[in-house]
Amino acid sequence: MGGGIYIEAAALERKPLRFESMMRPALLDLSDSWRVARPAEVSGLAELLDRDGVRSIRVRGRIRASVRHDCDRCLKELSRDLDGGFDLLFRPMAAIEEGGEAALSAEQTEVGFYEGGGVALPDVVREQLLLWLPARSLCQPDCKGLCPVCGGDRNEVACSCRETFVDPRWDALRRLRPVH
Repeated sequence: MGGGIYIEAAALERKPLRFESMMRPALLDLSDSWRVARPAEVSGLAELLDRDGVRSIRVRGRIRASVRHDCDRCLKELSRDLDGGFDLLFRPMAAIEEGGEAALSAEQTEVGFYEGGGVALPDVVREQLLLWLPARSLCQPDCKGLCPVCGGDRNEVACSCRETFVDPRWDALRRLRPVH
């Protein structure tokens, strides 16, 4: 159980590569806030395609993973199961035209690029998991969050803290006394 599969374009010339792996969470470091809870199940097929005279690697398959995250408002730990398919195309970095900036077509934005001899499967899986994660994650839609004064969880207790915010930018005007 490791999951550090490297998909080499040269090996795909002979035959497509079927893969089935249990990827360790350490290989799938998502971000500061999201964590992979247990080994992710990854299975699929990698093959070499010739598109427009360019040797491209097509990787398709399925990922089943469990991730953990803290609620964005109250910091309770949440878990979420992810299960989905993917179908990706990778072109060699050399296929990018030399020169300055160029506009990309809609099809080109759906293509990934690889350097060297191939693609590391953990990188492919990590990218897919990141794309599947929500931008904001709450324990419940109406989560009240933490009190900014005492730090209590407002979902569990109603604190009596007063939130008084005085904007310091108005301090100079507050010090002015009316002239009689």
